[in-house]
Amino acid sequence: MPMLEVENINTYYGQIHALRDVSITVDQGEIVTIIGANGAGKSTMLKTTSGLLKPRSGCIRLEGEDLTMLRPHQVVTRGVIQVPEGRRIFGQLTVTENLDMGAFTCPDKQKNRDNIERVFQMFPRLKERSKQVAGTLSGGEQQMLAMGRALMSNPKVLLLDEPSMGLAPVLVDGIFDTIRKLHAAGTTILLVEQNARMALQVASRGYVLQSGAIIFSDSAASLADNEMVRKAYLGEH
Repeated sequence: MPMLEVENINTYYGQIHALRDVSITVDQGEIVTIIGANGAGKSTMLKTTSGLLKPRSGCIRLEGEDLTMLRPHQVVTRGVIQVPEGRRIFGQLTVTENLDMGAFTCPDKQKNRDNIERVFQMFPRLKERSKQVAGTLSGGEQQMLAMGRALMSNPKVLLLDEPSMGLAPVLVDGIFDTIRKLHAAGTTILLVEQNARMALQVASRGYVLQSGAIIFSDSAASLADNEMVRKAYLGEH
């Protein structure tokens, strides 16, 4: 049984058919990526999976449990945690206060303290800036904070929406190193990423989304070798 299963999802914005019979699976411990052009429906896919958008038809399951009609906070309590596009940190709160906000589903104070230490070990820069107001952090530090806040919720599946967006190339490398570390620690990840080359380097499998529909699905290595993918998404001619 897959850890996460999205089956024949159809999502609309009013009369606009944004996702068309989309089906994906993510197995426990896997990194699966969804690549595609701007407007292909990648972020819509994650928002539907996390309950922020409701599909008109189809089903979303976590370890066999139907999540389709649950509200977003209920999806979070089940263990599907999204790091949103644009980071969406609480800019007026400190780094530590932001991390505390990520732990709202867990009443175990000792576990929360342990999780903060885990986040600080993974992101030493955040520990250095633990009392700093989050809105004054650099873009890369804010992305670290958004990922750390998600880890505070003990995710079964981590949904990453464009984690490299707007970051300098040297910071992009650091974010993908973090994704590798999360994977090595056993975190299951569904990654939406504009930087298809980097995404296919860290993922085991991938899906290509075009105009709201899946047009290819294969191992990441096979997609990276696919001529159409190379021309359309990897910038090769």
